[in-house]
Amino acid sequence: MFHHTLDRLEEWLILTFMATATLVTFVSVAMRYLMGTGFTWATELTIYLFIWMAKFGAAYGVRTGIHVGVDYVVNKVEGSMRRFLVIAGMVLGITFTGAIAFFGARWVIFIHGTGQVSPDLEWPMWIIYLAIPFGSGLMCYRFIQSLAKFLRSGQTVSAGPVSDMREGALKEDAQ
Repeated sequence: MFHHTLDRLEEWLILTFMATATLVTFVSVAMRYLMGTGFTWATELTIYLFIWMAKFGAAYGVRTGIHVGVDYVVNKVEGSMRRFLVIAGMVLGITFTGAIAFFGARWVIFIHGTGQVSPDLEWPMWIIYLAIPFGSGLMCYRFIQSLAKFLRSGQTVSAGPVSDMREGALKEDAQ
């Protein structure tokens, strides 16, 4: 139940950030061309929304297996070496995203103490920077989920095979 709720929340946040950024940009551009005035804060808000969307989108990518991966070597080896490479990759992902979440949280605490606000919206910057520890923390959690699934079943999270156009070109060249 928790995972299902987290999955839906993640998807809802990504959709909301993207839709809001698109709507704000559209309305601002329309007002600029139709009425000669736009929102001075629209670009800033759109940038912040896309940052949040990207951080949560990266976690979604880990959960669904849609990240681009350099898995050529992993797919060429079998047995215990393949298992080692998969586990090592996931542990590196956990370590990296965990470190980004940890240091991102420290950065948020530091920025909170400075009282810094954004230029146009005048929002506290620590709220905007929360995207770093929240998104990276969620991404770390998704790597942990993927590792647990792999250790239980031997299966990795995958969006399915992607046809390699270059491989097809090499076959044509050989003929």
